[in-house]
Amino acid sequence: MTERLYYRDSFLRHFDAQVLSCEQEGEGKNARWRIVLDRTAFYPRSGGQPHDTGKLGGVSVVEVGDSDAGDEIIHYALAPVKLGHVRGEIDWTRRFDHMQQHTGQHLLSAAFVELFNFPTVSFHLGRDASSIDLEAPSIVPRHLEEAERRTNEIIFEDRVVAVRFGTAEELAEAGVRKKVDREGVLRAIEVDGYDRQPCGGTHLARTGQAGMLLLRKLEKRRDVWRLEFVCGLRALAAARGDFATLTEAASRLSCGLPDVPSVVAKTMEERGAQHGNAKRLEERLAELESQTLLAKSSPGAADSARIVDAVLEDATPAYLGLVAGKIVARPNIIGLLAGRSTGHIAFAQSSGGKTDVGKLLREILTEFDGKGGGKKDFAQGSIPDAAQVEVLISRAKEVLGKL
Repeated sequence: MTERLYYRDSFLRHFDAQVLSCEQEGEGKNARWRIVLDRTAFYPRSGGQPHDTGKLGGVSVVEVGDSDAGDEIIHYALAPVKLGHVRGEIDWTRRFDHMQQHTGQHLLSAAFVELFNFPTVSFHLGRDASSIDLEAPSIVPRHLEEAERRTNEIIFEDRVVAVRFGTAEELAEAGVRKKVDREGVLRAIEVDGYDRQPCGGTHLARTGQAGMLLLRKLEKRRDVWRLEFVCGLRALAAARGDFATLTEAASRLSCGLPDVPSVVAKTMEERGAQHGNAKRLEERLAELESQTLLAKSSPGAADSARIVDAVLEDATPAYLGLVAGKIVARPNIIGLLAGRSTGHIAFAQSSGGKTDVGKLLREILTEFDGKGGGKKDFAQGSIPDAAQVEVLISRAKEVLGKL
């Protein structure tokens, strides 16, 4: 059985141990070694908290996990380590970051229970942000503001964070936040005068070491609310990033930082109005262009549809479709349109037409390495070489002439 040194001292950065076994796993570039020690300060992945990394005798430890039986901790290293004495070293930057996030999570979960009786049902410590899943009928901004403030009050009070051991019955009598069904001696993390929670993870010695906690995102996930947060140096990085983003936005909008929301709202309103005007102008332009194209086209034979074909300059796919739709609003017409600069194609025919323009377009596109498709009366696509659009339109007219 591996003695878990981090249980009593999460601040242990170096330790001495005996290598009990070292077995190779995998071959070549995928090779790594499974190392078991008699004692370790490395935390294995468990309970929502990622594993530690570091070194054993100068060899990099890239993953740590519990054995299947749960009595040993397996260290996965990139090279073998000799049996006998070894010096272990924890990646302290990673460890301390995890301690800040995990202790912050305990405080945040306790705040939601204290203020609103919303229990935490799961916790995940991610690479960039961490999250808790809360059981609650609903969560509104007031809940977030009050829980965040209460959590930071406890952090700023710099309360002692201590490790306690006891049976499930003893911890229950002491007032743990979450009931535990496991037997034997259990470990709990106690925040002086505020929270006591069964936990096997690594934690800070005082709440003040968490720095501060910031809530970042809330979303509904099935029957729970997932709330993302950051603590400590992550909170500093997030605040600095937010400030940089806001400063750049203020600079681009030529306003002060507090005025960014109102200026953005006004800009979006103006943009919406301009977009509406642009759409109306585009509709009018498409109608005029369709009339011009119809006037230039030649009437078809008595028993065939009139073909209206054109290659338009700087036409977007949406505009091509709009013009095509207006052309075939008249009876007995087939429209073959293309954009010269974009390589986009739009085929359409009047309602009740005999031709399947979707099938026609798909057949033509295969000759030009293009992609696209559609239904019987309307189809769109594109070809990689825009210079070939006139050839494509001519080819489509040729096929239609044989139908």
